Amino acid sequence: MSVTIRLARGGSKKTPFYRVVVTDTRNSRDGRFLEKIGTFDPAKEGGSGLTIDLARMEHWQSHGATASPTVTKVVKASKKLAAAAAK
Repeated sequence: MSVTIRLARGGSKKTPFYRVVVTDTRNSRDGRFLEKIGTFDPAKEGGSGLTIDLARMEHWQSHGATASPTVTKVVKASKKLAAAAAK
C-alpha cells in the first residue's frame, strides 16, 4: 500500500479550504483517508493559514509516506515564515 500526505479540498465555491490528510494513493482526492493531520486556509494572510501536526507528519514519513509537492511547498513556506517571525 502506497501512502501519501496530500490536500483534500473543502469549503464552498471560490472559497477553498483544505485538510492535510494521510491517505492511500488509490483513494480519490476528497475520499477516504487514514488520518487528518492539519488544515490549510489559503485565504489567510502571512502563512497563518496552515496548522499541521509536524510530529504526525514525521511519523508517517518515517513509515514510508511521501508528501505531495504542494504539501511540501506549503510546509516549507510556513516554517520559513515562522522562523522569520521568531527573530
